[in-house]
Amino acid sequence: NVHYFKNFIFMMKNRGHTVNVIARDKEVTLRLLDFYKIPYVNRGKGANSLFGKFLDIITTDLKIFINALKFKPDYFISFGSMNMGHISFLLNKPHFCFDDTEHNKLNHIMYMPFTKHVITPYTFKKNMGKKHIKINAMMEFGSIHPNYFKPNKSIFEYLDLEMNEKYILLRFISWNAIHDRGQRGLSMSDKIDAINELSKFGKIFISSEDELPEKLNKYKINIPPEMMHDALYFSSLFYGESGTMAVEAALLGTPAVRISTLAKHLGNFTELNEKYSLLYHYDCPKKGIDMALNILSDPESKINWVNKAKKFFKEKIDLNLFMLWFFENYPKSKDIYNISIKKFKL
Repeated sequence: NVHYFKNFIFMMKNRGHTVNVIARDKEVTLRLLDFYKIPYVNRGKGANSLFGKFLDIITTDLKIFINALKFKPDYFISFGSMNMGHISFLLNKPHFCFDDTEHNKLNHIMYMPFTKHVITPYTFKKNMGKKHIKINAMMEFGSIHPNYFKPNKSIFEYLDLEMNEKYILLRFISWNAIHDRGQRGLSMSDKIDAINELSKFGKIFISSEDELPEKLNKYKINIPPEMMHDALYFSSLFYGESGTMAVEAALLGTPAVRISTLAKHLGNFTELNEKYSLLYHYDCPKKGIDMALNILSDPESKINWVNKAKKFFKEKIDLNLFMLWFFENYPKSKDIYNISIKKFKL
């Protein structure tokens, strides 16, 4: 979420607006905010158990409420935050909720009654009713759109590689989110098989949401979190379970293969797969490995992906410019934008 909104925050501040960030202490979120010098209020770590998540709703609502009473915001903006919806409703201020996760039904139930508008990619498969605004962009555009992202070749030094040496980036997730329950990705044996096969084409680096078992620790990527997009950009292939990183890799011009039973239900992945052939997703790890090996065997694959990514961006809008225009001109912008959702250009 830091990457989704960081450039928008910078642009808003440069135009004289004041932005107050509420952040969850999850993985590298706070480290990224510190790196980009974005002040924030730490709302806590959250919880993994069902009861803990319920309790966290109450405590987080209270923290945001107290903070909002001091800050007095005109707008609440979030990525799928029920808490921001609750407090905006209490203070009679509009909440604008960005979302790209169709299957997160419980979260939708918890924020929709309190939200002024939900803004999604136009590929979003779920109809959210009269509050729904669809845009010709993805949330990942916030940081990796060509207008903002400039790759840093010093990533090879951090990875202890020769310049342009081939490597493959793997990402494993924890599957602890409520909307992940009943879904699956890679088993431990699948992960080991993938490492054995993919390592024939380059050095392996693993990013993992959970702690890696000791036998896989030697593959753990050790770079500053703000350089992960550089690592994705220069890698020969992304392979793993993470939806966000798979999309980021594909849009950066890196072949991406995702193993997840969720992907087929989400509009972003359908479009990137079927219309642009930028990202492949499978329920079956065996099919995923076969595709990954096929991609790595083609010496032209990286060049082809870069060209496909360029074509993709030419047909989309700049998310940051859209957000700037939309919020500076609201409520007029809502009515204007709904007239020509797909034709809108900035």
